[in-house]
Amino acid sequence: MAYFAHPTAVIDEGCIIGDGTKVWHFSHIMPNCTIGEHCNIGQNVVVSPQVVLGNNVKIQNNVSVYTGVICEDDVFLGPSMVFTNVFNPRSAVSRKEEYRKTIVRKGASIGANATIVCGYEIGEYAFIGAGAVVTKPVPAYAMVVGNPARQIGWMSKNGHKLHFDAEGIAFCPETKEKYVLKDKTVTIVT
Repeated sequence: MAYFAHPTAVIDEGCIIGDGTKVWHFSHIMPNCTIGEHCNIGQNVVVSPQVVLGNNVKIQNNVSVYTGVICEDDVFLGPSMVFTNVFNPRSAVSRKEEYRKTIVRKGASIGANATIVCGYEIGEYAFIGAGAVVTKPVPAYAMVVGNPARQIGWMSKNGHKLHFDAEGIAFCPETKEKYVLKDKTVTIVT
């Protein structure tokens, strides 16, 4: 099995693309990217040099993934969301040596038109609402919205809002997995 690239897609030299991945219309995968298996890269997506995408990453249409970004397995990037990679860009000043790393941990979802300012970590299974502007790290399972993004709750692995009781216990309504909130950190009890 190999990957699929639409005839209008451009894939530069030095890329590693996993089996079952699909690259759609007018997308550009720039040099030396690593893209895992079973990813879906929508229409008009730019993946800049040396970006790393894990397995089963879903990138919707019109997304820009710039150098310095690492997305772990099962990450969802919503339509027209964007990453940055320089904190203080100026057209006349080259800052390629100042690219900041942004890590999106396993299972996180980033909504349509969100902006992720460079240099921060988005925690496992975090949920970034549509249009949010992330200007600081986001904890695992956190749900953030707004500009600047602020936390308004917690989400389960399956994307359901968690409602914690007085003891800090919540259950995913879909999977019935048990979650514990302690010291502003959510964990799953297995």
